[in-house]
Amino acid sequence: MKITIRKVLPEDAYNYAVLHINCWKDAYTGIIPDTYLENMSTQLEQRTERSRQNISNPDGCEYLCAVANSKMIGRLVYSKCRNEDKLEAGEINAIYLLANYWGKGYGKQIMDYAISKLKQANYPEVIVWVLEENYRARSFYEKYGFILDGTHKDIEIGKTLVEVRYTLDLTK
Repeated sequence: MKITIRKVLPEDAYNYAVLHINCWKDAYTGIIPDTYLENMSTQLEQRTERSRQNISNPDGCEYLCAVANSKMIGRLVYSKCRNEDKLEAGEINAIYLLANYWGKGYGKQIMDYAISKLKQANYPEVIVWVLEENYRARSFYEKYGFILDGTHKDIEIGKTLVEVRYTLDLTK
């Protein structure tokens, strides 16, 4: 199946918010507490409005979606890196795919798109943060060539979780 990667428009905000919630449920069940994931659906109106605001005022981020057969199946957000020690780098802020589309090469297509855009913007490297317990995503990044750089931070998402940082050299 062919996918299209395109900018998200303000009128896509509702579908983008639904996609965000469903992708998180697929990716984080067993990692983030179930109550947190279940509560995301009850916040759909607020999440739709936040999506609309982010899309309308991207503040240096690119908000994109992957579409197959007219349905949003994945999301991608990238920007200049927000970390003080990597200000010259690009960052993949979010890359998600619905579970029904995992293992079919669509994630690689989305990542290829992001990397090509970050290279065009002349970033020498790109970083991505991932939950330490998200072994599926970590394996994906490692197969793609990202290297764990030893940087980590604690975040609160229903409980304290650890995020680890991966980097990819774009100059090679």
